[in-house]
Amino acid sequence: MTTATSTRELAHPERAEIRLESVLHALSEPLRLRVVRELAAADGELSCSCFDLPVTKSTTTHHFRVLRESGVIRQVYRGTAKMNGLRGEDLDALFPGLLDSVLGAATAQAERLGGA
Repeated sequence: MTTATSTRELAHPERAEIRLESVLHALSEPLRLRVVRELAAADGELSCSCFDLPVTKSTTTHHFRVLRESGVIRQVYRGTAKMNGLRGEDLDALFPGLLDSVLGAATAQAERLGGA
């Protein structure tokens, strides 16, 4: 894992360090999956404030940390905003088709259950 050299730099696993079980764990939580779906639908990075999650700020921070530490997202500071981007290329290189399958299944489930 790359370690942070300052408080403004966040630690991320290198591509070779990303493990399937960590990715699946991160994607198994409904709010984290919702974040990933929104990032996948976005054209580029989104700030943390773009996500309207029905939990406290500290819980939101926890969910983003799990996604980052598992290798699902990359977080960087741009000014005062923490920007989030999906690590789709890394995930597709390691686990071909996994992310597309999970996102497709999540969309089908949301439609089946009448949600977004």
